[in-house]
Amino acid sequence: MQKEWWKEAVIYQIYPRSFKDSNGDKIGDIPGIIEKLDYLKDLGVDVVWLSPVYKSPNVDNGYDISDYKSVMEEFGTMEDLECLIREMHKRDLKLMMDIVVNHTSNQHEWFKKSCQPDEDNPYADFYIWRKGKDGGPPNNWGSFFGGSAWEYCEARKMYYLHMFAKEQPDLNWENPNVRHEVEQMMNWWMQKGVDGFRLDVINLIGKDQKFPDGKKQEGELYGDMIPFTHNMPQAHIYIKELNEKVFSKYPMITVGETLETTVEDGKKYSGFKEHELNMIFTFEHMNVDNGSNSKWSAERFKLSKLKSIMNRWQMGLQGNAWNSLYWNNHDQPRVVSRFGNDQEYWEKSAKMLGTCLHMMQGTPYIYQGEEIGMTNDYLEKIEDYEDIESLTSYYQRTEGMGEDPEYMFKCVQKKSRDNARTAMQWDDSEYAGFGDAGCWFTINPNYKTINVKNQINDAESIYSYYKKLIQLRKNYPIIVYGDFHPLYEESEKNYCYIRELGKEKLLVLCSFSEEEQLVELPDEFSGRKGITLISNYDKLIDLNNCIEDEKTVLLKAYEARVIYYN
Repeated sequence: MQKEWWKEAVIYQIYPRSFKDSNGDKIGDIPGIIEKLDYLKDLGVDVVWLSPVYKSPNVDNGYDISDYKSVMEEFGTMEDLECLIREMHKRDLKLMMDIVVNHTSNQHEWFKKSCQPDEDNPYADFYIWRKGKDGGPPNNWGSFFGGSAWEYCEARKMYYLHMFAKEQPDLNWENPNVRHEVEQMMNWWMQKGVDGFRLDVINLIGKDQKFPDGKKQEGELYGDMIPFTHNMPQAHIYIKELNEKVFSKYPMITVGETLETTVEDGKKYSGFKEHELNMIFTFEHMNVDNGSNSKWSAERFKLSKLKSIMNRWQMGLQGNAWNSLYWNNHDQPRVVSRFGNDQEYWEKSAKMLGTCLHMMQGTPYIYQGEEIGMTNDYLEKIEDYEDIESLTSYYQRTEGMGEDPEYMFKCVQKKSRDNARTAMQWDDSEYAGFGDAGCWFTINPNYKTINVKNQINDAESIYSYYKKLIQLRKNYPIIVYGDFHPLYEESEKNYCYIRELGKEKLLVLCSFSEEEQLVELPDEFSGRKGITLISNYDKLIDLNNCIEDEKTVLLKAYEARVIYYN
């Protein structure tokens, strides 16, 4: 397999609003990130993925961009961002900017001009405009954030498409002038020194131009737009054009956020010979605990289902394309609360989940606070939540669809995007060291015990464990490039697999159970000596002396063990 720097990298995502406030306005900012670059360097990561810092009205926390070439005032200035790039490069850290080009804010100059009814308006077709039908919207599509996906514009006497909030109109990628503007903007950022892009919902940029009605599920208010907006053939044409005009010109990293993708879709977007993207974020494993017709469910996930999804992507992309590996991001609840145990086995399960992910084939992503085991913050009432998706879904499903408010609130507590957006927990001082005046949102009360200060100098901490995981990737090419072979796929108690590169093999054993379990080693390892590279039950300093030659291994509650054979 061809070696690439982005395959060997470990990426750290910063959600700037909640990371570190430098000026006491309760909002994390770019100077605050600069303050913490040495922390990131110490952790060992290679790339920082920065969630959007562009000018924005913040209807969707910065994912509604009103000016691609300016910085949101709350976050700092363009000079601050240029300083961040310089300071990162001094430390051999790379910057991956988050960019949203499926839609803009309705405050973007392009959209303001597009709303004007002039006959010769050059921006008239920058967005997706359609006439209404039967006294209503052009079709029955529903927005991801609730309500119709169409909004009426009085000035143009037409509807515009918004797959997300009504303040986020979709760009019309059929228009070559739109594509040219996006390409110019991306090149402008690359020339400023950024090292790549994470492309938000990039697989939505091609739409079925007939805009037919979608199928309605029983009890749903709107039709399903997904078959007509996701993974359309046009999307691949447009991404290949972006690759030709931008990506191929730099030694950069590109990852696409791609909703509703299959393994076959993944091979097209990130195939080694496709000339599109380096890798994609698939969501299939993030949907493992969804309800029957939406993401909202309070039920616990089923491990065999999670393994089936993860293994299918590992095996399917192997040799053809590249995986991105993640448990957390700004849109997902905290993994130790979701797939682990954030109470009695908080530390063990956080370390186990890190091991399970980082030993797979692909580029691992760490979301801020994951490296110290930050948990969900179970807020007490719906009014405490900020996230537009959580609030609109709660009221739509309780008031509009008759769902039980108590159950729906449990679903929000478990799966709200706000779980990821509480303040980063730096220390046990007032406001968790986030800033001097408090936080724009909330601070998880457990910051007194779960924080960086408590862990950074503790060799047994989750933070130190993540440092070890990252260093092992750099020391053992098998972790990056080895083939993946799943084990015990039907088990509801463990996630085990083998990695193989030439004569080297790794045996990865991860318990997802609170009960002890005896795991029988595959015949090829029975009686064979191996070195335990990492375990969440052994002191890190003693690991090189741990020799395995049993036929079975007793896994304790949430134990993780990685054994190397050569």
